[in-house]
Amino acid sequence: MRLLWIFLALAIFLLIPFLIWGESMKEAFSVQGAVAWLQNYEDWAWAAGLGLLLLDFLLSIPGTAVMSALGYVYGTLLGGIISASGTFLTGLVAYSLCRALGPHAAKKLLGEKDYHTGVGLFSNAGGYIVVLSRWMPLLPEVVACMAGLSRMPVKKFVSAVACGSIPLGFTFVYIGSTGIQSPTLAIILSAGIPLVLWLIVRQFFKNEIYE
Repeated sequence: MRLLWIFLALAIFLLIPFLIWGESMKEAFSVQGAVAWLQNYEDWAWAAGLGLLLLDFLLSIPGTAVMSALGYVYGTLLGGIISASGTFLTGLVAYSLCRALGPHAAKKLLGEKDYHTGVGLFSNAGGYIVVLSRWMPLLPEVVACMAGLSRMPVKKFVSAVACGSIPLGFTFVYIGSTGIQSPTLAIILSAGIPLVLWLIVRQFFKNEIYE
């Protein structure tokens, strides 16, 4: 039960900035607004874009608008690399901070029973949970934190978050670079790619044990 409360507490913690600044962030970082903001940094626009995607861990910055803007500024290939790297690093930071607490602190925080429940959950379905969460609002970094607390193996988490982040980054960059006005179909179709990638990659982790 404590595992669920921690999950909800993390979700609320990340939701609070959205409730406070969400509308102003949406206005400031529409695709057009994000493009203008990035262009102010000229040759360092890529670093500014990465910074915004990393800040999405704490603030209500619309990451998909930033990715689309990076596509407009840099094109599909370079913009996709920057965007995928940004969302990948955001998940890795959240995971690493929580994993750094260590198993003893995690057991104190979650309780012995819920700690082992979390370990079992991420042992059996962690890859799927991480991969699918990358396409959902609010959940990506909450799931990454829970994966860290539950000691999901580093290689397994890194592979799963990459499977989710790379298609996400390139999809929204493509939308931004091509100026698609109704991207719903493209998003729906590409949202299935992370799952397909994980079904392939997971074969390498069948015998993975937790550290």
